[in-house]
Amino acid sequence: MTTGLKIIALLMAAAIIIAPASAQDPAPADPAPVIETAPLGAGDAEIAARIRDIFAEIDSLQRVEASVASGVVTLSGTTQTADAAARAEAIAARINGVVTVENEIERDVSVSTRLTPAAGQAETFFRDALRSLPLILLALAMFAAIAAFGWLLSSWRWLWRHITPNAFIAELAASTFRGLFFILGAVAALSLLDATALLGAFLGAAGVIGLAVGFAVRDTIENYIASIMLSLRQPFRPNDHVVIDNKEGRVIRLTSRATILMTLDGNHLRIPNASVFKAVILNYTRNPERRFDFELGVDADDDPIAAIETGIEAMKSLDFVLKEPPPLGFIKAVGDSNIVIFFAAWIDQRQADFAKSRSLALSAAKDALEDAGFALPEPIYRLRFDEKAPPILKETTAATVTTGEAGAEKQKKRERAAAAAAQDVAPDTHLEEKVEEERREEPQGDLLSPDAPVE
Repeated sequence: MTTGLKIIALLMAAAIIIAPASAQDPAPADPAPVIETAPLGAGDAEIAARIRDIFAEIDSLQRVEASVASGVVTLSGTTQTADAAARAEAIAARINGVVTVENEIERDVSVSTRLTPAAGQAETFFRDALRSLPLILLALAMFAAIAAFGWLLSSWRWLWRHITPNAFIAELAASTFRGLFFILGAVAALSLLDATALLGAFLGAAGVIGLAVGFAVRDTIENYIASIMLSLRQPFRPNDHVVIDNKEGRVIRLTSRATILMTLDGNHLRIPNASVFKAVILNYTRNPERRFDFELGVDADDDPIAAIETGIEAMKSLDFVLKEPPPLGFIKAVGDSNIVIFFAAWIDQRQADFAKSRSLALSAAKDALEDAGFALPEPIYRLRFDEKAPPILKETTAATVTTGEAGAEKQKKRERAAAAAAQDVAPDTHLEEKVEEERREEPQGDLLSPDAPVE
C-alpha cells in the first residue's frame, strides 16, 4: 500500500472513532435541588412541635393541627377564613427542615363559631366605652355649654336689633351666630375625645352635600339673597303705587321670597324677589306731584298759538290743577288735516285723582277751544275718480245755524265747563284701605321697615 493510501485509511478510521463522540447530548445544566435524606436543623418531631407552638399563639390558628413525616408538613383542622389557612401554610413553609406543606385545612362555617368573635368584640367595645364614659360625659357637657351659650346670645333680639335695625338681617345674623357656636362646640368635644378625624370627614361630606344642594336650589338661594338686598335698600314702601316690569299695583308686603302687590283690580300678585331686584321699578307714590298730558287737534287754518293760550287758560281755571308749575302747551306735530297741540298740567295726588283730573282737564280744554271758534276737524280723505266716472259728488253748502241757536250751544258748553270745575276729583282710597287692612291681619313676615334707607 502506498503512502497516500495509508494516510487516507488513517483519516477514515479517525472519523469513525470521533463521530459517535460528537453525536452525544450536550452537557446537562445545573442539577435540581436534591432533597436530603435527613433534615439539616431538626427532626420531624421537633418541626411539628415548633409549628404547634407558633399556632398556639395565634387566635385564628389555634384549631389547626400539624403532622410531619420526612420533612413533609400536613396541616389539618379548621379556620374561619381562607386567609387564615393561607397564613398557616406560609408559616409552616418557613420552618427550617420543611420540604413542602400539604394544606388540608377546612373552613368553619358554623353559626356558633361566627357569633363568638362578634360577641367578644361587642363586649370589648362596651368595656372600652364604660371605661371612657367620664371622658364622653365631659365632652358632651362641653358641647352643651358652648351650644347653649350661642343659643342664648342669638335669642337676645334687642342685641341684634341694636347691631342692625333691619329685622331680616338681624334674624339672619342671629341664626348664623347660633350655627357657628354649634360647630365650635362639636369641634371642642371631638378634640377632647381625640376624634377630630371624624369631624373632618363629616364636614367634608357636608360640604359636598351643600354644594349639590346649592346647585339644586340656586333659584331659591337667588331669591333669598335678593330679599336681603331689597330689605337693606328698599325701593318702595307699603301701599306705594308701583309698576314692576309692566306689573302694576299697590305694595302689600315684602317677604323673604316674594313681593306681594294688590293690582288695581283688587287681586293679589306675587313677584319673586330675584325678578324685583333686577326689574325696572316705576313708583307713582314717591313724588306726590304728578303731571298728566293729552293732545288735541285744531284746523290747519286756525291760529295754533291762540289755541294753546285758550287751552292753558281753561286748565288754569280748574281748582285741582296746580298753579306752580303752571300748565303748558306746545305744537307737537302738523298732520294731514290738523295741527296737533300737546297740553300738560300738574296735580297733587294726595288731593286729586290722576285719571279723574286728566279726564276733566281734557274736557275743559276741548270745550274752551270750541267756544273760541276753533274747529276740531276729523281726518279728511281725498278721492280720485277717472274721467269716465259719472259726476256723483256735488258741492253742497253747510246748513246755517241761527244766532240764537249758536248762543244757546255756547251757554251749554260754559255750564259743562263750570260743572267740570266743581266736580269731585278726590282720590279713590278704597284700594289703599284694603292694603292697610291686609297688613293689619298679617303683620308678621314683612321686611319693609320705615327705618330702612330708601333708594
